[in-house]
Amino acid sequence: MTNFSGIRGRSGYLFVAVAVGHIILISAQVNTRSGVPVLQAVLFGALAEVQRLTSGVMDAAHRGWEGYVRLGDAQAENERLRQEVADLRVQLQLARAEAGRTARMRELLDLRDRTRLPTRAAEIIGTSATTDFKTVTIDRGTDHGVLTDMAVVSPEGAVGRVVMPTRHAAKVQLLIDRSAAVAVVVERSRAQGVAFGTGDTTLRLEYLPTTADIAEGDVLTTSGIDGIYPPGFVVGRIERIERAGGVFKSIRVAPSVDFGRLEAVLVVVAPKEEASVPTEQAAASGAREGSR
Repeated sequence: MTNFSGIRGRSGYLFVAVAVGHIILISAQVNTRSGVPVLQAVLFGALAEVQRLTSGVMDAAHRGWEGYVRLGDAQAENERLRQEVADLRVQLQLARAEAGRTARMRELLDLRDRTRLPTRAAEIIGTSATTDFKTVTIDRGTDHGVLTDMAVVSPEGAVGRVVMPTRHAAKVQLLIDRSAAVAVVVERSRAQGVAFGTGDTTLRLEYLPTTADIAEGDVLTTSGIDGIYPPGFVVGRIERIERAGGVFKSIRVAPSVDFGRLEAVLVVVAPKEEASVPTEQAAASGAREGSR
């Protein structure tokens, strides 16, 4: 039975092969309406379809590759543009910084001309590493004529005094340091006192007569009697007055200088006796300018 089934299967295959061969022979002899043999037309159509599919696949692959290349080029271009924008932003910041520095130097020159005192321009190159001491470091020292106890000022007013000069740099004690003090006068009433640093952002005013005429908002300027600060430089403005039993309990002063934004200053390098007696016009001009 098995042999019979096998013979029948082989016979079926042989029949199909003979039928296909017969069809092929007939197709080769029969022509289409255009005169082309049917077999040739069928083979051409099949080959053309294969070519069409192959061409479509190749085109799709080519377009995909071009898209990938273009995407890579676009990413590279975007990166280049981002870098250019970053560079332009840096250049803009540098230009702004240079413009600000130029403006500050112009203010210092104006201040130097107004005070008519020998001064040395200096830039802030460092600040105190601890909050217990309010100091800054400037880029001028003894080689530039900067000595201990020389006054340091800015266009906004009095800044502090030199406490530790070296050859090429110096440490400056700011007015807000808790051990700093400056003799002051109330610009409006001419009442005199001493402003002390508090270690924070304010000053306290002491040693005023009990009958002193002062009010919140009054401007304080250096009096010059301490022998360090030339008279007429603005120190600050009275912010709060507290009285107790007819005497002044506490007088808080807001400094005229924003010590957190100091970048450039002037060191008064004149001898003390010369620095303590400037012309009245220069002192008044400095007071008016600082109180604005």
